[in-house]
Amino acid sequence: MSGRTGIRRDAEHTDRTGAEQGRGFRVVIMLAYFIFAISATARSLVQILTEFDQAPVAFVLSLLAAVTYIVLAVLVSRPRVPITAALTVVGIELAGVIGVGLLSIAVPALFPRPSVWSHFGSGYGYVPLVLPIIAGIYLLHQRRRGVKHAA
Repeated sequence: MSGRTGIRRDAEHTDRTGAEQGRGFRVVIMLAYFIFAISATARSLVQILTEFDQAPVAFVLSLLAAVTYIVLAVLVSRPRVPITAALTVVGIELAGVIGVGLLSIAVPALFPRPSVWSHFGSGYGYVPLVLPIIAGIYLLHQRRRGVKHAA
């Protein structure tokens, strides 16, 4: 066995290990989006169908959050994640969380009942604020590595 063969094997092992870690992280992000897609959709639909008159803005914004979670869950679950599309939706999600978070503080009368994104997702442990940041960093890292799809 020559020295080059050993180096090549080490490089292949590193590439494989990095890909496996990327795939594992992608699965965690995908699961988070699926969980939020289900919970936000169920919550917003029940609220819209039973209590719409109490907080229409909050409930419609919760449904909008649910739609972004559904789209991202589907995009990230694809074997070849379309990074540009996913980054676009992550940007919309982050803008929504920040915009609704600020609006819920500035005009609390619009939010007599909380939405998924009100107060920056405080009702969900701020995960709605942190998740798009983590997903965005992951996707940008994949793009920087030259990966046309995430792991």
